[in-house]
Amino acid sequence: MTTMIGYLRVSTEEQASSGLGLDAQRQSIQRYADAHGWNVLWYVDEGVSAKSLARPQLQAALARLHVLPKSRDAGGIVVAKLDRLSRSVHDFSGILKLATARKWAVVAIDLGVDTSTPTGKLVANVMMSVAEWEREVIAERTSAAMQAAKRAGKHVGRVSVLPQATADRLLTLRASHTLTGTASKLNAEGLTTATGKPWSVNTVSKAQQRLSGPRAADVERGHR
Repeated sequence: MTTMIGYLRVSTEEQASSGLGLDAQRQSIQRYADAHGWNVLWYVDEGVSAKSLARPQLQAALARLHVLPKSRDAGGIVVAKLDRLSRSVHDFSGILKLATARKWAVVAIDLGVDTSTPTGKLVANVMMSVAEWEREVIAERTSAAMQAAKRAGKHVGRVSVLPQATADRLLTLRASHTLTGTASKLNAEGLTTATGKPWSVNTVSKAQQRLSGPRAADVERGHR
């Protein structure tokens, strides 16, 4: 009998404690396994997002599969729905490539992806081709947009947006506090920078300049 890894995931602690989401996934996988004569080894990530593949039980499952075929005790990984494994087409494509290289199967029941069958392999290959095309198109568009922005003399790079409430509070504090005092106040109130980091003299100064434009220089000189 073939042994497969059944991977379950729920993204919130509430789902994990109720077991409802996990039970539905387990039942779906078990029905599929019974129909194919598979034994199932269960790996479960509870209260974990699928925004990346850095999940304890998923990594443990992949490590179990990432051995030579003769030493492997599982034939692949099966999920009830693709989004339990990954919400990123790029990440899923990477898993499929790894599975192909190491000769183990990937099964996503909801999409009919089952690389242990010829039809399932075809579906998986189409998905990988689409993912590759999507990456190339996005890269091409991004490059063209950046080049156009450079020609127009515009700033090219990551722009983080500061919440309006935080921006207003920063400007209010700067009217009567030094840069150091403003940073301390913002941090004490639990307000972070646009990238989620604590405030410093430097980040307060830069944020104020972006928010206030020419007026910032006058306030800067008066409240250092």
